[in-house]
Amino acid sequence: MQKQDVRTSQPGWPPVPLRCPRCRERALGLETVRSYAGPRKPWSGTLACSGCGEQIALERGVARIVDDEDYVDTFGWQWRAFDVVRPEEDLRVFCAKVGTNPSMLRGMSVLDAGCGGGRYSRLVAEHGACVTGVDRSRAVDAAAALCRRFSNACFVQADLLELPFADESFDFVFSIGVIHHCPQPQRAFRELARVVRAGGTLALWVYRRNTWLQERLNWLARSWTTRLTREQLEAFCRFLAVLGAIPALRVTLNKLLNFSNHPDPVLRVCDNYDWYACRYQFHHTEDEVRGWFEAAGFTDVRFLPPLKQGTLYRWAYRRNLIIGSGVNVVGRKP
Repeated sequence: MQKQDVRTSQPGWPPVPLRCPRCRERALGLETVRSYAGPRKPWSGTLACSGCGEQIALERGVARIVDDEDYVDTFGWQWRAFDVVRPEEDLRVFCAKVGTNPSMLRGMSVLDAGCGGGRYSRLVAEHGACVTGVDRSRAVDAAAALCRRFSNACFVQADLLELPFADESFDFVFSIGVIHHCPQPQRAFRELARVVRAGGTLALWVYRRNTWLQERLNWLARSWTTRLTREQLEAFCRFLAVLGAIPALRVTLNKLLNFSNHPDPVLRVCDNYDWYACRYQFHHTEDEVRGWFEAAGFTDVRFLPPLKQGTLYRWAYRRNLIIGSGVNVVGRKP
């Protein structure tokens, strides 16, 4: 893989050219700049296509390929309302779900597909990779603010179903807990696979399909929660967070009705909201996800083990009994 030495790079925008969303043939160029005064005051201006003349707003370091949140509006609020950055935990989760330490990505061009509030983009940028975070929701504003001190991080508000990048733009692409919230997860996967360079890596984590009874109960619960107002749903999620602090319930009842048992009460509420607020939530099998990778021509496809260990947990995990657990796959593009 070719690497950039980000130590000598100058602040600029964008590090990976954006493809025009209208004609899809030319890269957008930075036409006008209203302000730039160092990493803490990021680019603002206009990105323009020299071919068709399409113009894209660049606001405080975020390129607006789309200007509406559509089906991800709940995430736009969620990732700006909850402070979920926990550096040590973020590092453990990233290593487990991506299959590599972020220090190994130094100098690479990396795509964080569905960056949310930017906690993993921050981690990757901190370790010297040139990272581009993409999210359809306004969470990209929180991500850009979190990563403001890094000149090697930029953010784009765009749909994962139509990524604004040319083929084979990135050395490393990862997506943790995102494309199962798209209306067409397999189409989103094909877009991720398209922008991985030859010899590059794609790491994916999506929700695992559970037993028939668990899936049915989840569908019934979410058919109710997705119709609640934000205030009503937040109150419900805080109630579930209380249940998640009770030892006898967090290892029994939450195998039927999902609620977070994270030790941090803020993260418990956020996790519950993440599960019950979103419009789309698809669950997948290992065979299904492996098929995606193989159909896209990836090799060295491997499944990563869950972060949690323990004999009982692994027994339940292998039988698809853990609600909210994932199918975690990494593959290489030849």
